[in-house]
Amino acid sequence: MQPTAQPWMWFRTVAPAHAVGSSASGPLAGLLAAEHGRLALWIPVAMAVGILLYFQLRFEPPAEWRPLALAPFALALWVRTRAPLRAWGLALLGMAGLGFALASWHASRAAPPLDLPRGAIMLTGTVAETDLLPGGLRIALTEARWTPDAAPAGRLIRVRLRADDRARPAPGDRVTLRALVRPPSPPAYPGAWDFQRAAYFEVLGGSGFALGPLEVLARGGAAPPLSGLRSRVEARVAELLPGAVGAVGAALLTGGQSAIPAAEMQAMRDSGLAHLLSVSGLHIAIVMGLAFAVVRALLALWPGFALRWGTRPVAAIAALGMGFFFMLLTGSQVPMQRSFLMALLVTLALLAGRRALSPRVLAFAALGVLALQPAALLGPSFQMSFAAVMALIAGYEAARPWLARRGSPRPWWWRPMLLLAGSIATSVIAGAATTPFGLHHFGRLQLYGVVANALAVPLTSLLVMPAGMAALVLLPLGLEDWPLRVMGWGIEGILAVARAVASWPGAAVSTAPLPAMGLAVLSLGLCWLCLWRRHWRWLGLVAIGGALALWPFTRLPDAMASADGRLFALQVEGRAFLERRAGASRFIGDAWLRGFGEAQATPLPTEGDVASGRIHCSADACAMAGLDGAPGLILLRPPVPPRGQRAPFERGPHPACGRASVIVSPEPLRGGCAGSAVVDRFAVWRDGAHAVWLDRSGARVVSDRAWRGDRPWVPPRPLPRSRTEEPPAEME
Repeated sequence: MQPTAQPWMWFRTVAPAHAVGSSASGPLAGLLAAEHGRLALWIPVAMAVGILLYFQLRFEPPAEWRPLALAPFALALWVRTRAPLRAWGLALLGMAGLGFALASWHASRAAPPLDLPRGAIMLTGTVAETDLLPGGLRIALTEARWTPDAAPAGRLIRVRLRADDRARPAPGDRVTLRALVRPPSPPAYPGAWDFQRAAYFEVLGGSGFALGPLEVLARGGAAPPLSGLRSRVEARVAELLPGAVGAVGAALLTGGQSAIPAAEMQAMRDSGLAHLLSVSGLHIAIVMGLAFAVVRALLALWPGFALRWGTRPVAAIAALGMGFFFMLLTGSQVPMQRSFLMALLVTLALLAGRRALSPRVLAFAALGVLALQPAALLGPSFQMSFAAVMALIAGYEAARPWLARRGSPRPWWWRPMLLLAGSIATSVIAGAATTPFGLHHFGRLQLYGVVANALAVPLTSLLVMPAGMAALVLLPLGLEDWPLRVMGWGIEGILAVARAVASWPGAAVSTAPLPAMGLAVLSLGLCWLCLWRRHWRWLGLVAIGGALALWPFTRLPDAMASADGRLFALQVEGRAFLERRAGASRFIGDAWLRGFGEAQATPLPTEGDVASGRIHCSADACAMAGLDGAPGLILLRPPVPPRGQRAPFERGPHPACGRASVIVSPEPLRGGCAGSAVVDRFAVWRDGAHAVWLDRSGARVVSDRAWRGDRPWVPPRPLPRSRTEEPPAEME
């Protein structure tokens, strides 16, 4: 049994080791007693369950619930001596309550969403950060104002500058410009990724584009730490390495991916190399490893110091400082936070003479990230990062007895083959652990990622990142030219691998996303498989297999309507047919296609039948039959009114009312619609995107507002200023 690490000493007050086996009888008690050294690993899992419970609510829980959520801790301390296993269960329940309370507390502390004007505004604020784009520059403003007497906005506002704007603001500059700004977009459909929730916790109030040139009012104000250096590094890399190579180089050194052209980004995704662009464990390991080696080599040149104090402790502390600097430089993203916390614990373990690679280190890092950013749990970055590292640690633990065997001397080729096998195994294990999360969030399956990573990861580790670190060190001296050019050669190789692998037949397959409930069950199964040590760990494969087996039986919506009333979809047997009105969002359409698992859109015909006759279209409407063959849904096709005008007012119910379970219309239906549920322009204006499921007993219509409920990041239902007012003619 492994000794309990220091961060978990408090857990022994809940479940003492000597009492676990004697507190209860039965097979479960025996298994848990045998796994006593692993019980604490479930603490962050329980905390994550509480966070998920908070975000699943359809209402905002009152603050009075937070102390009640922590009550199981008191019960655990009360029964810890008489029933340690029950105390462990109560402690996990208390950690779930702590996760719930922390998520609620973070939400209550966030600034409220901004009430932005609909028209163009004169925006004044302080530049917090700048991001390179393929066609220009984007700035983030803090303390922004659009009226002179208004209080500064409590949230960031991002604005894309005009392509011909020669202004180059730096973080800390006070600027003004005329811009059109919109609040964060709602989900593309009920249950899709919630951009408004993500923006709420990222303190983002809105984004838009400039309508005129930017004017710098004052320079040299306060800016976030290292934001100015980040901007200078991006600009210098883009200057020496133009195009996609420079954009990828800037992403590796500063964490900003906004300048990478769409074609190269898609190639990296389809080849399974997109993780190289997200600075995380691989990058910080290279940075800290290089710092450790260089500092230790330099200290070895000082024999008196090296012999008296040793080089390892000082080199380890210097490497940790370099890792912290690199985390700040790259924006302190979630994978970097996880990686740095793990690096911190690994360094402390090495200095204390303990085993460094341990699941307890990962668990402690997870607790830190969840406590600071509970909402990060819902994003692909957190999920894929921790899943990959957890699987790799479990794989190493399983292989460690075999690797530690001692016998006859190994041949010369043993170590090179072991390194090659380890590289392949790392790609396979990490890829298998992260694939379900990628399927849930992106609906894409990369089939040749192992081959691409086998070629690109060594380039990144041995050439690209060492040259990049050398460029950062030499940048203040003006000697970064050659290191950046060497880095560019390596990046060209990575992009060549990405383009080649992405061009192979079937390199990336579009699939319907793994449903959220299936992902939750699969995640629990993965934790069960990786965190336990005894034979019952293999039950995790049953949960994983069950979640994947239910995936094909997920019922996709039969119809959807966008929040702006300009895009509609009808779906039959996995094939989606789109109806686009003037100004329909391509982004929303692409999100729908990912949700349906389709690679390309099929437009609804002007006349005729599609989907084996289940959809019949005419110039006025498209009718879709239900599962029983009866009319299930009618999508109306009224004439498109001229820009800035509304459709003619028509009194009385529409003739289609009552002829189908659901009537969908891009224009308002007035006068009621007896016998049919209505999804019209009024409905999407009030409640956002809608999804429709046709059943034999009728239809189920779900709006985005009904799906998300009344939460702080969900805008209130818009109210007309008068009873006769209609939704805006130009709904953005």
